Amino acid sequence: PYLIDAPQAVLANRRSAIADVPPISFGSMPNDGGNLLLSSEEKTALLAQEPKAAQWIRQILGSEEFINAKERSCLWLVGISPDELHSMPIFVKKVEAVRRYRLASARSTTRELAAIPTLFGEIRQPGNPYLAIPKTSSERRAYIPMAFLQPNIIANTELFTIEGAGLYHFGVLSSAMHMAWVCSVCGRLKSDYRYSAG
Repeated sequence: PYLIDAPQAVLANRRSAIADVPPISFGSMPNDGGNLLLSSEEKTALLAQEPKAAQWIRQILGSEEFINAKERSCLWLVGISPDELHSMPIFVKKVEAVRRYRLASARSTTRELAAIPTLFGEIRQPGNPYLAIPKTSSERRAYIPMAFLQPNIIANTELFTIEGAGLYHFGVLSSAMHMAWVCSVCGRLKSDYRYSAG
């Protein structure tokens, strides 16, 4: 605040909203060493070898993929049975690689996640349509790009989600007033906006 020619005002981060609005949440974190993530080429190759894998593959978005319409997928193995998993050797290999990656971590929390290598390390995926907000976006834009997404599109940790948001919430977050707030108080990555749930 001392860099601004105005009275000093320090804003505290809040964990809860000052109004009755749906909360902003972080996306899901794979914590997988890249083994559950697929480029478009890897997805095509996997499906050529294992056509029945399609039901376990989901589109995944972070800031980069969301803003630039880049295709990226992930293995979303929530609810897969052991029999089904073992019927696809490629899945078994990837899940075992996740287990080894987590066991090799210096963090005890990550090592504990080796017990569930089929799942993302942290799952916060909305079960209903949600409003997506990229964590990082260019300061050259007049507005932060946002969109309503379906729950089958996985949001990673570089995408915030607001489950149950409506057009009113979208309108407020897309307003010039909100952008004035963002320009004044949000974090920065280089000069890019670094949005925050707080």
